[in-house]
Amino acid sequence: MKKYMKYAKQYRYSFLLGPFFMVLEACGEFILPYINANLINVGAANGDTDYVIRQGIFMALIALAMLITGVLGAKYTIDASTGMAAGIRKDVFGKIQTFSFADIDEFSTGSLITRITNDITQIQNFTQTLLRGCFRSPVMLIGALIMSFVLNPSLALAILIIVPILAIAITLIIKTASPRYTKMQQAIDGLNNDVGETITNIKVIKSFVREDYEIAGFGKVNDDLVNKSTSALKVMLLMQPVSALAVNITTLAVVWISGRQIMVGDMELGTLTAFITYLSQILTALTFLANIVLQGTRAAASDKRVSEVLDNIVELTDENAAHKDTGITRGDIEFKKVSFKYFKNNKEYVLSDINLKINAGELIGIVGSTGSGKSTLVSLIPRLYDANEGEVLVDGINVKELSFSNLRDSIAFVLQKNTLFAGTIAENLRWGNENASDEEVKHAASLAQADGFITGFPDGYETELGQGGVNLSGGQKQRLCIARALLKKPRIIILDDSTSAVDNATDASIRKAFRDELPGVTKLIIAQRISSIQDADCILVLDEGKVAGFDTHNALLKSCEEYREIYYSQNDKED
Repeated sequence: MKKYMKYAKQYRYSFLLGPFFMVLEACGEFILPYINANLINVGAANGDTDYVIRQGIFMALIALAMLITGVLGAKYTIDASTGMAAGIRKDVFGKIQTFSFADIDEFSTGSLITRITNDITQIQNFTQTLLRGCFRSPVMLIGALIMSFVLNPSLALAILIIVPILAIAITLIIKTASPRYTKMQQAIDGLNNDVGETITNIKVIKSFVREDYEIAGFGKVNDDLVNKSTSALKVMLLMQPVSALAVNITTLAVVWISGRQIMVGDMELGTLTAFITYLSQILTALTFLANIVLQGTRAAASDKRVSEVLDNIVELTDENAAHKDTGITRGDIEFKKVSFKYFKNNKEYVLSDINLKINAGELIGIVGSTGSGKSTLVSLIPRLYDANEGEVLVDGINVKELSFSNLRDSIAFVLQKNTLFAGTIAENLRWGNENASDEEVKHAASLAQADGFITGFPDGYETELGQGGVNLSGGQKQRLCIARALLKKPRIIILDDSTSAVDNATDASIRKAFRDELPGVTKLIIAQRISSIQDADCILVLDEGKVAGFDTHNALLKSCEEYREIYYSQNDKED
């Protein structure tokens, strides 16, 4: 819990007042049976009505005080636990925002969702239970034991016999449950991954009529969660019957022993009533303490998973950047002997010995077969990944020496997967520049050939988009993403196959707008269609992670076999 102290300090008064009021309530718990015993033994036995009334009023006042302190204790423990959980959740979310693509690849999306929701909720629940019982239960346990010995030492010995047996049984239960909780959390990860993937790709599933297949697949994942949850929880279910068995056995022993004492006049009925109440309190306190440990076992599994996120060392940072204050002014790009692989243990490189120089303002087309490394290459420029070997330079400076903000603010990257957010079209476009005027938004949309369809909507730029832009076509989403990138007014713009869903005429209009309106901006366009980049200043041809050619269209047709194969295969299809 040490790592969470900084969150606890923000709610220090709640962390202190919660247990304080719970202890006050516990004091009332073991005082009431003693007063009740006197009321029966003295007041009722002697017919002393005044004594009964006085003791009854006293008990009512204590009960009222217990009600108030119990409510206050519960309030402060809830405030403390929920506040701490909110702080942890905020920091975990913030840490995820610092992750590089490589870090995100290491954790699955479903796993991160589980950690920031379910796992932190488990920590919250444990904290709340801990604050309510860590002092209250020991006070009630010790107080009830002391009062039991005060009332009848011989009967109290029966309790001391059963308590260690119950403690051993609870320890065995907890030891068995601990590893099962870890497996249960992992199963929740699997369920979240499956649900997220299915909902994201629901259109594909329906188009291939694969609903039954997905339902069957979900059934397997769901059954796995049920099995692992049942395996963990059925161990926990033993707590109640084991505790009940201990209570019943001890109660029988107490009644048997005390019955003989009452018959010979060594014990009064009120004392027996109080003693049985204390017995119940002792075993209840023990069970509550065991529940704290049991919840702690589950919370420990969740804590480990949350800590994996918080303690993850993000290698791709700009903390040691030598040129943090330097911005991108021109947009020159150079690759010097660059090699890259996604995982350090991999033997094969995705990119090998890339040497390339791109001048500011040039329009560069990038082509190559699937898996040739096109997207990986351009991802190295804004440092979405870092090269394993060699250097990537922008304006003559290694990108590792620039701050993320200065580097990425100067680069507009339209990813292969078009991502829009719930909100209006205008709000989505202003992700590129939140201070952009209406005229700037409209101009960027016009350059991306998006203004026409936007103004065709009844609400125009205030049209509400569903999550992910589900109410738009693929081509419309691509054009909005391009417009959003243009609003950044970047020095470098990268389109990763971002016009694949638009027709040839719209594609040509976008390229013309790029040439006419962005003369000083370096433009890198990954395309499947050579016609989309045929008029580029230079075309880069990648083949199995290596540069196969870098020249103009006409020169590549003469000198690059890989380029010719792509070009003629596409032209044959068009013919």
